[in-house]
Amino acid sequence: MAQRLNGKHLISLKDLSREDFQTIFDLAARLKQDLYTGRKHDLLAGKTLGMIFQKPSLRTMVSFQVGMHQLGGYAVYLGPDQISLGKRESSEDISKVLSSYVDGIMARTFEHKIVEDLAAHSRVPVINGLTDFNHPCQVLADLFTIAERKRQLEGLKLTYIGDGNNMTHSLMYGCAKVGMSIAIATPEGYEPLQHVVEEAREIGKTTGAEVILTNDVKEAAKDSDALYTDVWASMGQEGEKEERIQKFTGYQINADVMSVAHDDALVLHCLPAHYDEEITHEVAHGKQSAVFQEAENRMHAQKAVMALLMA
Repeated sequence: MAQRLNGKHLISLKDLSREDFQTIFDLAARLKQDLYTGRKHDLLAGKTLGMIFQKPSLRTMVSFQVGMHQLGGYAVYLGPDQISLGKRESSEDISKVLSSYVDGIMARTFEHKIVEDLAAHSRVPVINGLTDFNHPCQVLADLFTIAERKRQLEGLKLTYIGDGNNMTHSLMYGCAKVGMSIAIATPEGYEPLQHVVEEAREIGKTTGAEVILTNDVKEAAKDSDALYTDVWASMGQEGEKEERIQKFTGYQINADVMSVAHDDALVLHCLPAHYDEEITHEVAHGKQSAVFQEAENRMHAQKAVMALLMA
């Protein structure tokens, strides 16, 4: 396994090299095949992952916990009742104490700064399981899924339709790093952060990836190899839901939008899905959907990350 990743943190995909992406994908494919064929891969035997959760979770919690078990290790769940980040105890103190007990820390938080603070004071690798700014583990699974289905990433085009949120930021970084162009269609006023757009475009200059912003859904989806969406109101934005429903009407992946993409375009969604808002049930469960393969691949991609960082 690649020693250059051992002991490092995963806070943002911006910090990974193009070679790092391929290393993670190669190991994820190997571990997935091992699991399917019944071969043991206890690369983290005797190791422990501390899992900090501020936000509720299905895929992140189960995929990390089961993934650690399959790697021969053990995962400890630490929810809001066990750790009140920044209230009962500072992120710095939590990081110093927890990293003296475990071999790795995964944190799923609201503020991005919390994960950065954990990493700054930890003696073990810290993995970003999601923040309001980005979601690197999800996008590793997304790109791994596209590579499985398309047998390549470089030169392809991904279209993202919806809110310029944490998913959009990580998709821009990830696509730019692997040489995949990304077109983003958002309602006016809901674009991704400008500094992330600029950083992704700068990365794209070296890989041939374009980063395109528009308010026109069909313009973005035209000739796309994969279409991606996320909920209109993320966790913490529940109070904006009614306003967002009005603003985001039409920003949906449906059969009409699919008609302007390539005939073999994939459909992706990080889940949970709100059917008939950002995506129709017909498309999410249709023949071009990779949504549930993508969800499964969260575990395989994260197992690769944990093995490379924590072994």
